[in-house]
Amino acid sequence: MKLPSDVKSAKLLKALPKVGFKETHRVGSHFHFQHLDCRRTQVAMHNKPISKGTLKAILNQTELPLEKLKKLL
Repeated sequence: MKLPSDVKSAKLLKALPKVGFKETHRVGSHFHFQHLDCRRTQVAMHNKPISKGTLKAILNQTELPLEKLKKLL
Protein backbone atom coordinates (compact mmCIF):
# COMPACT_ATOMS: atom_id res chain seq x y z
CA MET A 1 0.00 0.00 0.00
CA LYS A 2 1.22 3.47 -0.85
CA LEU A 3 2.15 5.98 1.85
CA PRO A 4 -0.06 9.09 1.92
CA SER A 5 1.68 12.36 1.12
CA ASP A 6 -0.79 14.68 2.88
CA VAL A 7 -0.40 13.68 6.56
CA LYS A 8 0.05 16.75 8.74
CA SER A 9 1.95 16.72 12.02
CA ALA A 10 -1.03 17.99 14.01
CA LYS A 11 -3.18 15.00 12.98
CA LEU A 12 -0.39 12.56 13.78
CA LEU A 13 0.13 14.17 17.20
CA LYS A 14 -3.55 13.55 17.96
CA ALA A 15 -3.52 9.98 16.60
CA LEU A 16 -0.55 8.60 18.57
CA PRO A 17 -2.18 8.91 22.03
CA LYS A 18 -5.19 6.98 20.71
CA VAL A 19 -2.98 3.89 20.29
CA GLY A 20 -1.27 4.12 23.67
CA PHE A 21 1.62 6.52 23.11
CA LYS A 22 2.23 9.21 25.72
CA GLU A 23 4.13 12.42 25.20
CA THR A 24 7.26 12.23 27.34
CA HIS A 25 8.73 15.65 26.57
CA ARG A 26 9.23 18.37 23.97
CA VAL A 27 12.39 19.94 22.64
CA GLY A 28 11.57 22.96 20.53
CA SER A 29 9.12 21.80 17.86
CA HIS A 30 9.86 18.08 18.38
CA PHE A 31 7.41 15.99 20.40
CA HIS A 32 8.75 12.75 21.89
CA PHE A 33 6.36 9.85 22.45
CA GLN A 34 6.78 6.53 24.24
CA HIS A 35 4.55 3.47 24.52
CA LEU A 36 4.29 1.29 27.64
CA ASP A 37 6.19 -1.49 25.83
CA CYS A 38 9.14 0.91 25.24
CA ARG A 39 8.46 1.75 21.58
CA ARG A 40 9.32 5.39 21.01
CA THR A 41 9.30 8.00 18.28
CA GLN A 42 9.40 11.73 17.75
CA VAL A 43 7.30 14.00 15.56
CA ALA A 44 8.32 17.47 14.43
CA MET A 45 5.52 20.06 14.42
CA HIS A 46 5.56 21.99 11.15
CA ASN A 47 2.89 23.43 8.85
CA LYS A 48 3.83 21.36 5.81
CA PRO A 49 2.93 17.66 5.41
CA ILE A 50 5.30 15.01 6.75
CA SER A 51 7.61 13.65 4.06
CA LYS A 52 7.13 10.03 3.01
CA GLY A 53 10.51 8.93 4.35
CA THR A 54 9.85 10.46 7.76
CA LEU A 55 6.36 8.97 7.88
CA LYS A 56 7.76 5.54 7.01
CA ALA A 57 10.33 5.86 9.82
CA ILE A 58 7.61 6.85 12.32
CA LEU A 59 5.47 3.87 11.25
CA ASN A 60 8.45 1.52 11.67
CA GLN A 61 9.31 2.91 15.10
CA THR A 62 5.73 2.73 16.35
CA GLU A 63 5.04 -0.61 14.61
CA LEU A 64 1.70 0.75 13.40
CA PRO A 65 0.24 -0.74 10.22
CA LEU A 66 -0.58 1.81 7.54
CA GLU A 67 -4.25 0.79 7.49
CA LYS A 68 -4.61 1.51 11.21
CA LEU A 69 -2.95 4.90 10.82
CA LYS A 70 -5.35 5.82 8.01
CA LYS A 71 -8.31 4.92 10.24
CA LEU A 72 -6.97 7.07 13.08
CA LEU A 73 -6.48 10.09 10.84
